[in-house]
Amino acid sequence: MTVDPIALTADLIRCPTVTPAEGGALQLLDALLSDAGFETWRVDRAGTPNLYARWGARGANKSFGFNGHTDVVPVGDEAAWTVEPFGAEIREGIMYGRGATDMKSGVAAFAAAAIDFVTQTPPDGAVILAITGDEEGPSTDGTLALLDWMQTQGEAMTACLVGEPTCPETMGEMIKVGRRGSLTSHFTVTGKQGHAAYPHRAVNPLPAMARLVDRLASHQLDQGSDHFDPSTLAVVTIDTGNPATNVIPAQSKASANVRFNDLHTSESVIAWMQAVADETAIDFGVQIDVQTRVSGESFLTPPGALSDLVSAAVEAETGLTPELSTTGGTSDARFVKNHCPVVEFGLVGKTMHQVDECVPIEQITQLKSIYTRILTDYFT
Repeated sequence: MTVDPIALTADLIRCPTVTPAEGGALQLLDALLSDAGFETWRVDRAGTPNLYARWGARGANKSFGFNGHTDVVPVGDEAAWTVEPFGAEIREGIMYGRGATDMKSGVAAFAAAAIDFVTQTPPDGAVILAITGDEEGPSTDGTLALLDWMQTQGEAMTACLVGEPTCPETMGEMIKVGRRGSLTSHFTVTGKQGHAAYPHRAVNPLPAMARLVDRLASHQLDQGSDHFDPSTLAVVTIDTGNPATNVIPAQSKASANVRFNDLHTSESVIAWMQAVADETAIDFGVQIDVQTRVSGESFLTPPGALSDLVSAAVEAETGLTPELSTTGGTSDARFVKNHCPVVEFGLVGKTMHQVDECVPIEQITQLKSIYTRILTDYFT
């Protein structure tokens, strides 16, 4: 049995799967994998569609897993597109559509590789696909739901590949072996409203907010570590919402996003920000409330057997020796790393989330070849 990853990518793109809509994508994969001998389960939770598929025995000594997502971000201004966003149109060897890069092509390439592999050279072990419809959204009931279900059912992966786009410019140039942690903190500075002509009768929250964000943004968290760039803090918004020029407002709000490396935990970053807020509150006689949402902790899969396996397959198919990197944003690998060793490898990601998102079709075929080689080498 041979599956064309280009045709499968097109079929998946034609499924309108803006988070959390299933759009027919998981139904399509479920049918395809079932026909190839995979056992499949829908692991939906809280309205989020998820699919788990396994070829081989539960509890096999070796089980290679793939994690990916079929949900996509909204198309934005559809009038700005030169193609139908869910049309999978091919022009001069390039396929266009929302999810073409991030990451329906990756899902299609691995599904095609897995089906061909188990039907042509059945391995001594298990091949697993854990596909979610909630990677681009809140990510609370997607891969986390799959991992929770796996634990209750005795399902396990001994190694996992996440198929997110990882290459900045050239196919094969980068593998992700870790990710920075991410959190967003919201600061509310509360003073006392009053007339701008009588500032001594008010407590202005704005000078306190200005000092707070300066203290946060000007602080160097670290200088980087062995595998990570320096941590960063970006103030992303300051809002007061005061249309009156003769009124000192009672409150001002701001938010900051922190991307932190393995020298920190979310707890240590939060504790530092809280200390800065407390100091500023005392200095200015205001109240400062801090609320934080943690998206994920920093993690690293140390270079070794898994990264060597993927690197060798990438080099064999592309001629490039990939860089082992921890750059970029978060991915669902931050959840998988608690289950088993995990690395990420996928396409060039230059057009992901953009208008006219697209992928050269030759890269889809190349990605399938890389994934096939990874499976072959893993089980031999």
